[in-house]
Amino acid sequence: MSDAWIQAFSLVFEPYNMVVMLAASLFGLFVGAVPGLTATMATALLVPVTFFMAPIPAIAAIVTATAMAIFSGDIPGCLLRMPGTPASAAYTDEAYAMTRKGQAELALGAGLVFSAIGGLFGTAVLIVAAPTLAEFALRFSSFEYFWLVLLGLTCAVFMTSDRPVKGFVSLLLGLLVAGVGLGNPAGIPRFTFGSTELLGGIGMIPLMIGMFAISEILRYAVDTNPEMRIADQPIGNVFRGIWRLAVKYPVQVLRGSTLGTLIGALPGAGADIAAWMSYAISKKFSKEPQKFGTGHVEGIVESGSANNSALAGAWIPALVFGIPGDSITAIVIGVLYMKNMNPGPSLFTNDPQKIYAVFLLFIVANLIMIPLGFLCIKAAKRILKVPRNVLMPVIMLFCVVGAFAINNTAFDVTVMLIAGVAAFVLERNGFPIAPAILGVVLGGMLEENFVTSMIKADGRWFAFFERPVAATLGALTLAVWFLPVLLRRLRQVAAA
Repeated sequence: MSDAWIQAFSLVFEPYNMVVMLAASLFGLFVGAVPGLTATMATALLVPVTFFMAPIPAIAAIVTATAMAIFSGDIPGCLLRMPGTPASAAYTDEAYAMTRKGQAELALGAGLVFSAIGGLFGTAVLIVAAPTLAEFALRFSSFEYFWLVLLGLTCAVFMTSDRPVKGFVSLLLGLLVAGVGLGNPAGIPRFTFGSTELLGGIGMIPLMIGMFAISEILRYAVDTNPEMRIADQPIGNVFRGIWRLAVKYPVQVLRGSTLGTLIGALPGAGADIAAWMSYAISKKFSKEPQKFGTGHVEGIVESGSANNSALAGAWIPALVFGIPGDSITAIVIGVLYMKNMNPGPSLFTNDPQKIYAVFLLFIVANLIMIPLGFLCIKAAKRILKVPRNVLMPVIMLFCVVGAFAINNTAFDVTVMLIAGVAAFVLERNGFPIAPAILGVVLGGMLEENFVTSMIKADGRWFAFFERPVAATLGALTLAVWFLPVLLRRLRQVAAA
């Protein structure tokens, strides 16, 4: 193990990797600070660039950019009352209320420092939990993987939508896309309509770029909101008073970091859900709940810890099982396959130095967030004044070039554009995108493990419950499906 750690240090702390992380940090801070440009969009835009990199710098760019983007989304929320990313939306009103009270420095400082602390906490859990889970997962067969994938897809539907039916429809669309082409156990062309380009399936990377970047451009194109007005308040020392907050709210920091990591590990949940849940819990258990919404820093401390810890938590199922915890890791899984770092327990046994390098990248990214985040806060007003009508066409150009560069084919550009329009229409009508993404990523794995299990069992359905772990996962999945219906029926009977 010590040799693997030494190799990991040599892989990470190369001058080239440090330059990549610095550039990715600046990119992530900029994207997060511009309202409407999300951390997931930053990841999607980075993918074509990482195509030309070695595995470690490619992952370094994504890890650093996303961590920075999640934090910097707090800046426009505080100064404009417009969250830069969905993960910052939970406490935007609180931060803006603090700005109106003349406490913008404290709000931004709390967001910066406690985001870094939450990120380091999530990384610590990732370092401890991922290898242990990987060792356990080595004993998994196709039966366990089938139930695990099904449970992940089920959680995505229920966690990411207050209307599960719409989430289920979105999931089915993702599974439909995953079924296109020859990549199925039978090797039979499906949904190709005579097109030779569709025989290889629909490329995940152009699809992701379309769903997260092109859809955002379309949203801006139809947006009729007036120009943004920045709060005219000087920003000085954002670290003043942070130590006092750390001493006053240690339970909130620990609770937010823990909840964020756990929520992040749930497929389809992500940092935004972690932040909302953490803010709600902070208010519920606060000694001063009446102050929430009036410019009270407690909710920012806890939610800020939660949203960055969720990033690291999302990598646990992604690395161990190949099941993405959020939209960012859905894209990352595609990058890992592209770099021959196939997610799964074998990655921990065959290439432990690369896994340890990923752990180190998370630590470095969260440490450099503090100085770079401080510089970003100081430059915030200039960043926020970048004209959106200039920025969006440039992003569109990068999307088209990036989608084309992956396979040097115009077909991928078409896929990207169609996916962008589809995602825009879906979200416009209240359909969540996360279940569709998980359907695309996990559809092939679900079908392959189901067919393999049925062949092993000679068609016996009960075989899916014969192994202890498979039976537990199966019972848990069925409980998630039927327990809410049963409880609703019992309440109706009791009320009658």
